[in-house]
Amino acid sequence: MPAVNLSISGRVYEVMCDDSQVDHVKTLAAELDERAQRLSAEIGAQPEARLLLMVALTLADELGEQKAAKVEADVGLDSLSASETAMVETLEDLAIRIESIAQRLERS
Repeated sequence: MPAVNLSISGRVYEVMCDDSQVDHVKTLAAELDERAQRLSAEIGAQPEARLLLMVALTLADELGEQKAAKVEADVGLDSLSASETAMVETLEDLAIRIESIAQRLERS
């Protein structure tokens, strides 16, 4: 298993992955670095942990929105079961909470 050096927001992280995953992991790291750089430009310099937390929150928010949109597109909200509707509502609530946390972090 090779060690791969990934640069995110100017810091190098060493991770291990399967040989077959090296290129994919590098692509993911490049996406994270791009998002971290963009966030740094928008909100200014932040401690490393806070910046990575904000990147993770924005990714989680996007993922939640994509999942909710997929569920809506696949079956339409009218035909969802009660548990599926509850799951969509939970994802929407989580997205709102994540946005709130990100806004509070931006202000601090």
